[in-house]
Amino acid sequence: MITFSSLSLREELTQAVTEMGFETPTPIQAKVIPHLLNEPTDIIGLAQTGTGKTAAFGLPLLHHMDVERRDVQALVLSPTRELCMQIQEEFKKYSKHMRGLKTTAVYGGVPIGGQIRELKTNPQVVVATPGRLIDLLERKALSLESVQYIVLDEADEMLNMGFREDIDFILKSTLARQYTWLFSATMNNEVRGIAKRFMSEWKEYSVAAANTTNENIDHQYYVTQRHLRFETLQRLLDFTPGIYGIIFVRTKQDCQEIAEKLMKQGYHVSPLHGDMDQKMRSKVMERFKNKSLQAIVATDVAARGIDVNDITHVINVELPDDPEVYTHRSGRTARAGKSGICMSIVTPKEIGTIRQIERLVKQRFTKCDIPDGAEVVRKRLFYYLEQIETAKPQKNFADVYLQTIHDRFEEMEKDELIKRLIWLQLKETIDSYQHADDLNAGFGAQDKGAADRSVRLFINVGTKDGIDSSEKLIRFITETTDLETNLISRITVREMASFFNVPPNAAEFIKETLASKKHKGRKIRIDEAEQKPRDRDNRDRDFSSNNRGRDRNSDSRGSSRSSGSRAHSNDLNKSSDGFPKRKAPKRDRKF
Repeated sequence: MITFSSLSLREELTQAVTEMGFETPTPIQAKVIPHLLNEPTDIIGLAQTGTGKTAAFGLPLLHHMDVERRDVQALVLSPTRELCMQIQEEFKKYSKHMRGLKTTAVYGGVPIGGQIRELKTNPQVVVATPGRLIDLLERKALSLESVQYIVLDEADEMLNMGFREDIDFILKSTLARQYTWLFSATMNNEVRGIAKRFMSEWKEYSVAAANTTNENIDHQYYVTQRHLRFETLQRLLDFTPGIYGIIFVRTKQDCQEIAEKLMKQGYHVSPLHGDMDQKMRSKVMERFKNKSLQAIVATDVAARGIDVNDITHVINVELPDDPEVYTHRSGRTARAGKSGICMSIVTPKEIGTIRQIERLVKQRFTKCDIPDGAEVVRKRLFYYLEQIETAKPQKNFADVYLQTIHDRFEEMEKDELIKRLIWLQLKETIDSYQHADDLNAGFGAQDKGAADRSVRLFINVGTKDGIDSSEKLIRFITETTDLETNLISRITVREMASFFNVPPNAAEFIKETLASKKHKGRKIRIDEAEQKPRDRDNRDRDFSSNNRGRDRNSDSRGSSRSSGSRAHSNDLNKSSDGFPKRKAPKRDRKF
C-alpha cells in the first residue's frame, strides 16, 4: 500500500501532510503523484470533484519549486474565485514548512490593487482565474516568461464558461513552459483539443467518479409538472427538518429568484451565484459553514469552490443538461464516509434523463411520491419530539425558572400542557398543509373532477395565425411552456383568439411564461377569459365582445369552477409569480 511517507516528497511537504492527518493517498493521488515526482511529463488527470485533485498536482508542483529563485515558476488556472481561493489555502497548508516559498492567488470580484502589490513580493506560484490573469498581464503587473509548470484545473468547466480564447492566449504566453498538467472531470472534444494544441506526448490517468462507487448516496427523484417545481421544492424542504444542503438550479436568475421566494417565506437560505461580488459570496459561505444557513441555492459554477463535509442533502430543482454534471452535484453529500441524499425534481418528460444518469453512476434511483400535507405534519411532529427528547437545558435553568413554570401551570393537566406546546410548534405547518394539493405528476385535466378546478384562459392567437386546430394550440402551448398535454382541456379555437382551461396552479405559470413570447412576430397576450385582457387593441376587444355571448355558458362555468378551486385552497394564496404562497411566518422558519 502506498503511503505519503513512502513517496519521495521533500521532507517539508511530508511533515505538513502528516500533520494534516493524511496517511494514504486517494486513487488519483496514488496514480499521479509518484509519476510527477520521478519523471514529470505532460499529463491529463480525469477525476471528479472531491477526489483529491488539489493534492495530486499541488504536492508535486511545490516539490519542484526552487525557493531560491524570485520569479513565477508555476501557474495554476481555475474557473472560479472560490476554487482559486481554495487551492491557495491548500497550498499554504502543504508548504507551511518550506521557508522562502510564496504563493499568491489572483481572481476577479475584488480590487486589483492589492493583488498587484502581492505580485511585487515575487511569488514562485500563482493561482489565478483566466480573466483576472489576463487583466494583470495587460497591466504588465505579471510576467509569465519564467513559468515552467502550468496546471489547468477543472478544464472542462473553464471551457464551459467561455474561457477558451483566454486559455489559448495564456498558454501561448508561457514560452518557457516545460510541463502542462490538465485536470478535468470529463474528456470532451474541447478539452482534448486543448491537449492536442498545447501538450506534447501526455500520459492519461483516470479514476472512477466518486459517485459511481459511493453507495452512501441515496438517489431519489420526484415526478411533478413543470409549473409545480417550486411548490415541490417547498414541500421537500418542509418534509426534511434538520436539512443542511445545497439546492442546485441552472441559471443565475433562477438562483436569485428562488432564493428570494424562499427567504420571504422564512426559510434560512441564501443564493450563491457568479453575479454576486466576492465580499457577499464569502459572507454567504461563512454563514453556510457555521450553519447559520440550512441551505444555499447555487449554480453549478458557483458551487465548484464549496468544500463542506457535513452536507446531508442535495436537491436538484432541475436536472443539469449534461448528465455528468449530476455526479458533481450529488458528490457534495456523503463525504468523509457519511451518508447523504440527492433529490431530483423532474417532469414526466425527464424520466429518460434519469435513466441515463442511472447508467452513468451505476446505481438505481428510487422514485418517491411527493409527500402530502399529513405526511409533512407527521414528519415535523416526530422531529420536534426528538428535539425535546435530546434537549439539554442549561444547568441553572431549573433553579431559576422551574418554580415559576410550576406555579403557572400547576392546575393544568400534563397531557393538556403537552398538547398546547406541540400545537404552538406545529400550528403554522398545519395551517399551511391542511388542504395541500397533490403535487405528484398525474394531477391535472385527466384526473377525476379536474375540470371543476380549472381556470379558463384567453390567448390572442387563432386560425388566422395558423393555429387552426386544438392539436396545434396544444402543441404551441406545451412546446413553449414544457407543460404536459393532459393539463389542457376545453379548447376553443377561433379566427383571432382561442380559449382553453388549465388547473389553477398552472394558470399563472402559463400567463407569465407566454407573456414574454411572440408568435410570427406578434406579441402574445394571455389572460383569464372572464377578465378584460390589459392593453388589448380595438380589434381584439371587438372580437371578444362579439363572441362573449356565444361563449358565455362555458366562460361562466369556468369562472364558477375557478372560484370554487380558490375557496378550496384558501390556505395557499397565489402570489404574483404564479407559485403558491404560504402565510407569512410569525417567526423564522427552520426546515
